[in-house]
Amino acid sequence: MNPTHSSRRFIVVFSCLFFSGFALLGADATPQIQSAVAPLVTINNGDNAWLLASAALVLMMTAPGLILFYGGLVRTKNVLSTMMHSLILMALISALWMVFGYSMAFAPGNAFCGNPLTHLFLKGVGAAPDADYAPTIPAETFMLFQMMFAIITPALISGAVAERVKFKGYVAFMLLWVTVVYFPLCHMVWGKGGFFNWALGGKIPVLDFAGGTVVHISSGVSALVFAIMIGKRAGFPREQMAPHNVVLSLIGTGLLWVGWFGFNGGSALNAGSLATSAFAATHFSAAAAALSWAVLEWKLKGKPSVLGAAAGMVAGLATITPASGFVSIPAAFCIGLMAGVICYAAVTKIKQVCGYDDSLDVFGVHGVGSVVGMLMLGFLANAEVNPAIANTFKANGVAVSLAGGSHQFINQFIGVAFTAVLAAVATFLIVKLVDSVIGLRVDQEDESLGLDLSQHGERAYNE
Repeated sequence: MNPTHSSRRFIVVFSCLFFSGFALLGADATPQIQSAVAPLVTINNGDNAWLLASAALVLMMTAPGLILFYGGLVRTKNVLSTMMHSLILMALISALWMVFGYSMAFAPGNAFCGNPLTHLFLKGVGAAPDADYAPTIPAETFMLFQMMFAIITPALISGAVAERVKFKGYVAFMLLWVTVVYFPLCHMVWGKGGFFNWALGGKIPVLDFAGGTVVHISSGVSALVFAIMIGKRAGFPREQMAPHNVVLSLIGTGLLWVGWFGFNGGSALNAGSLATSAFAATHFSAAAAALSWAVLEWKLKGKPSVLGAAAGMVAGLATITPASGFVSIPAAFCIGLMAGVICYAAVTKIKQVCGYDDSLDVFGVHGVGSVVGMLMLGFLANAEVNPAIANTFKANGVAVSLAGGSHQFINQFIGVAFTAVLAAVATFLIVKLVDSVIGLRVDQEDESLGLDLSQHGERAYNE
């Protein structure tokens, strides 16, 4: 098969599927929630400044945060290719977000997808606020903040298939994945009329403050499926594949931690007390997870590793993400302690028993961590922290409290299960499609040479 013809055919097929299928799916199939009286909205400069700063912090999580964190964890011959996997998504996802992604995620539509044509090329997204989402900031600010989430989510997946994926196939996979998985899931959990949006009357009120389902479970499960389907790295697990530069990874870890304050604190969508609460919960969960991971590793292996402490920090951050705006500081600390223990088990024991090659432990840290956070949130959600969960959601016109308890745990479980199934099935189908048309796995010679040279013609270091 001629690769040029295959690529063109792939683009044509995708374009036809998108503009026919998604335009139909995104059409108004369910009535939208409208206020009888349009609210009076005023731009708050403080809120706007905080959201713009938060957007920059979230972008920093990808570059240079994730770029350095992932780049330091791979072998020398694959440093640039691993960094490029995150870097290219800053451009690719931004373009998709402008053209149709934001519209699919946040425009009115049905319970599963926004209409991709409503805000095509960001039509109608400007200085006026969108009262359904953030009434005190311009819609354009909200759009920018959410775009940074769309960039980092698929970038997380790249760590699972590092050191063995073709760059062309990787780009095609990500283009399809964000369109089929991320944009619709974002709409379902946070969008107007979304199936799980508790604040806008979703059918199942799943609490997810900053992306437990939308970001970490979707990317973690997809990373696992992708890694299994593409196969293990040559020599894994027989050969030693130690990180080439732990210092780079530690710098990346620090940048991720700082950036996460924008990720979670910014999700309050204003500069009020809820942003402070989410900020604090984020910090104490990361601290607790780093401690529990390090102590457990110290006990089991005799020495606490630096990378272990760093992995624990990231696990604590991923785990608290869905709960950060709903739980108290002591609850956040407990969630972090649990994250360190469970994610450590997932990265060491579960991975070893199952035998899959998730290169940088995306599933064990992000996927497993956010499942823990989502489920613990079901019991720990506190209306004193976030009063909106006490009376915002209405069933048959009657306010229903979403504070912690067995009923909310069930809601959270449904959200987790739905996200995992959607991500797994969609990833399986996308991998099959892209592999058959373009190819995903580099050949043995290119893998041995290293992806820096074979895919990009460059070296990270001069020898």
